Amino acid sequence: MLISNIMDNDSEPNVEGMLIDDQTLISDSAMQHDLELKGYGDLTEKKFFLKPFEALYLLYSNKLKLHKGSKLVDFDTLMQICIKFDEDILTKFLIYRDLKTRGYTVKDGFGFGFDFRVYDRGHFGEKGAKYLVFGLNEGRQEKIGKLQQKVEEITQMGKEPIIAVVEKRGEVIYYKISKINFLENKERVSMNFS
Repeated sequence: MLISNIMDNDSEPNVEGMLIDDQTLISDSAMQHDLELKGYGDLTEKKFFLKPFEALYLLYSNKLKLHKGSKLVDFDTLMQICIKFDEDILTKFLIYRDLKTRGYTVKDGFGFGFDFRVYDRGHFGEKGAKYLVFGLNEGRQEKIGKLQQKVEEITQMGKEPIIAVVEKRGEVIYYKISKINFLENKERVSMNFS
């Protein structure tokens, strides 16, 4: 199954960054290199930025010193800033944190809502992501047709679709799903109601 092992947090890099809007700029090239090797961040216009959920995770793990001007930014402050830009950031963070804690390398997804590319342990940089994990909050409704479409698109990409349901207490439960086929039974339905 997808999830099992606990990761040693000491293997995470110690990082210093500067907050710009909800993005964390990493200027030190050695830090950039260490982060890239661990699957963090992206190069945008020749500048290296951490995604908000990555910065939140590193702050949560006490591996990031984040500055905004001359002030240090803590986890709660960053979360409040990020919520202004993305109302789903808490859900993204909870899923990301859970996957990282279990030892997976996780990158931003392909735009299926809040989704992540998840690499099999030890295969980041060698192979493509094996899983595409997309999140749902407990109690939030999702149309079955949209869910079916997501599953089909993910399967066509050669990835295994996984739904991460975030419970109200913040616990993440994973469901491996496969293609769903619904047959139209209009005749039967009309016969039963006659």
